[in-house]
Amino acid sequence: MASSSAPKLYTIFLCICLVLLLCSTMEVEAKICQRRSKTWSGPCFNTGGCKNQCMRVEHGTFGACHRQGFGFACFCYFKC
Repeated sequence: MASSSAPKLYTIFLCICLVLLLCSTMEVEAKICQRRSKTWSGPCFNTGGCKNQCMRVEHGTFGACHRQGFGFACFCYFKC
């Protein structure tokens, strides 16, 4: 009797493992919004400084220098 229920248990076990694997690999996509820094002054040539300012002062997730018009500006990124 034990041998006839063993394949059923293995099948159930494999199904549970598959479901757990699929759930653990699902990614939740968070929307990120970008806006020009409100506290950065002047052209932005130092992405590290822009990132620090966005994170410390404006409480963003990160920041970077990007081309805008004829120069570069600091842009901060936030969770929407």
